[in-house]
Amino acid sequence: MTYPQKIALVVGASRGIGRQIAIDLAKNNYKVVVAAKTVSDPSPSSPFPPDSNSPSSTINTVAQEITSLGYTATAIPVDTRSYSSIQSLVDQTIKHYKRLDVLIYNSGAIWWASVENTPMKRFQLMQKVNAEGLYGCVQACLPCFAESEWQGRIVVVCPPIYERFFRGKTAYAMGKVGMSVLVKGLAMDFKREGKTGMAVTGIWPASAIESAATAQITARDASEAKDLRKPTIFSDAILAMLNAPTSTVNGLLDLDEDFLRIHLGVEDFSKYSVVEGATPRRIMPKRFPDLRVDEHDDEGKRVDSAQLREGKL
Repeated sequence: MTYPQKIALVVGASRGIGRQIAIDLAKNNYKVVVAAKTVSDPSPSSPFPPDSNSPSSTINTVAQEITSLGYTATAIPVDTRSYSSIQSLVDQTIKHYKRLDVLIYNSGAIWWASVENTPMKRFQLMQKVNAEGLYGCVQACLPCFAESEWQGRIVVVCPPIYERFFRGKTAYAMGKVGMSVLVKGLAMDFKREGKTGMAVTGIWPASAIESAATAQITARDASEAKDLRKPTIFSDAILAMLNAPTSTVNGLLDLDEDFLRIHLGVEDFSKYSVVEGATPRRIMPKRFPDLRVDEHDDEGKRVDSAQLREGKL
C-alpha cells in the first residue's frame, strides 16, 4: 500500500535550525509549509541558497531550496504575536494541502539578562512569541489534527524543567518553561481524552547548535565554533520522535543527543560537530528532576470551566 505524504507545518523556519528541520522533513516524505515572519522576493537570490544563518535566508528562499531538490514546500508568512495571523496560516495550509498532520514550533524570541536588565517590552515580546505564540498555534491546529488519519503530532522547541535553567535569564525562562508546561499539560489532555494517536513532545539541544544566534558569537571569536553542532542533529532527533510510538514521546521533554542515543542507539555524534574532530561541550545536565509526585494520579474533583460556563456541570 502506498501512503500519502504527511503534511508538516514548521513555524520559525526562515533560517538556522528551523530551515534545517523543514529541509530534512521534505527529504523524508513530508510536504512542508515553511512559516515565519521573514519573507523576501520569491525570485532566487544570488548566490543561492543564501547563508542559512543570515537575514537573506527567508521562508521564500527555504521553500525554493526544498523545491529545487525535487520536494514539495510552500512558504506562508506568519506573525506568531497575532492569533489572527496564526489562524490565517493554518487556514491557508488546509486550503492548499487539505489536511495537517504535524506541527513543529521553533519560533522564539531571546534575551538573556537579569530581571533588572530585561526591559518590559523585551519581556512582553518573549511571552508573545514563545508561550503565547505556541498556544495559539496549538489551538489553531488541534481541530485539523482531528481530521488527520495520523491524528496529529506536535514537537516544540522547549527545555526540560530544572532550576539552573532560570539563572541569569529569568524572563526568557518564564516563556520557555511555560512552553514545557504546555507540552506536559496537553499530553495529559490527550491521555485523559483517549487520543492515543496524538502526541506532543518537547526537544532541546544538549550542546549548542550552529544558528543565527551562535553566528554572532563565532563572529567575535572563531574558536567558539569547536563547541557547536550542526542543526542536522536536531532535525534527526525530531524525525526520530515523529517516527516513535505516541506512548514513547507523548509528554516527553528530552534532548536531541539523549533521544538519539536512547531510542536509536546512536553513540558516535562526531558527524554533527561543526569543527571536524572537536567534541562540543555539553551545556545541559546529564540527569533531570522527576516532576511527578506520589499523588500524580489523584485528580481530586476536577472542574472544567468551559463546561461550567455552559451549565453542563
